[in-house]
Amino acid sequence: MRNNRLVRPGSRSALLGVTAAVGLSVAAVTLPAAADATPHHPVRPTIVLEHGAFADAASWDGVVARLQRAGYPVVSAANPLRGPATDAAYLRSVLDHIDGPVVLVGHSYGGTVISQAAAGLEDKVKALVYIAAFLPDKGESSIGLTDKFPGSTLGQAVETVNYILPDGGQGADVYIKPEKFRSQFAADVPNDKARLMAAGQRPIAAAALEEKSTQAAWKTIPSWSLITTEDRNIPMAAQRFMSARANARTTTIDASHAVSVSRPEAVTRIVEQAARTVR
Repeated sequence: MRNNRLVRPGSRSALLGVTAAVGLSVAAVTLPAAADATPHHPVRPTIVLEHGAFADAASWDGVVARLQRAGYPVVSAANPLRGPATDAAYLRSVLDHIDGPVVLVGHSYGGTVISQAAAGLEDKVKALVYIAAFLPDKGESSIGLTDKFPGSTLGQAVETVNYILPDGGQGADVYIKPEKFRSQFAADVPNDKARLMAAGQRPIAAAALEEKSTQAAWKTIPSWSLITTEDRNIPMAAQRFMSARANARTTTIDASHAVSVSRPEAVTRIVEQAARTVR
């Protein structure tokens, strides 16, 4: 509903300054590339996983384990969560260090990031996979797409924390309140695991949710989408709208927003579907 908007600090200029925040640890571990191709054993693409807001790279652990067992090289990248332009630039730097074809996977806000990062990289990024994710067009923001359809309760579950930037400006990060984390984000994740996720959640800059995308790589790169029916962050109707607009090959699953944690086998399946198309 349109009254379920995220809390914003008073100064928009302060929000724009959040991308200058320091002290954020970002890292990605690149695994060894696959063996040389043979007629019977082609080189498999590297799977690059981009997490979204209120999560971290560990949210992909169940997916990573399954993909590695299937023989894929995998990178579970750290997403700075500062804004589409900043985060896409960081992800592109990760892609620069990977040889061979890539399948790029984004969860939630990570979908916004991969849509921007992959633009112009059609020779390297061969498929995009969106997991309960945003597929924004140019000029669209995450919050704008969320508000376009009823069903999100995220605005009622978050809190905003302000902080001072090195230049004296003000930044703002958004968290899900710990007591609301499981019901909002991970309703089908076991209680103990959900509590750990709540404690270790990565905040997103409030400005990132309003920043408009400048690229839409799904227009030129084949796309897949996993839609979650029990999602309280991104309404199912919004996911369906974006997936249909992108002409993505779509699968629907009864799961919460944290589907990569609760249903890693289903996420792995759609990633492998995309990966098998890479030649």
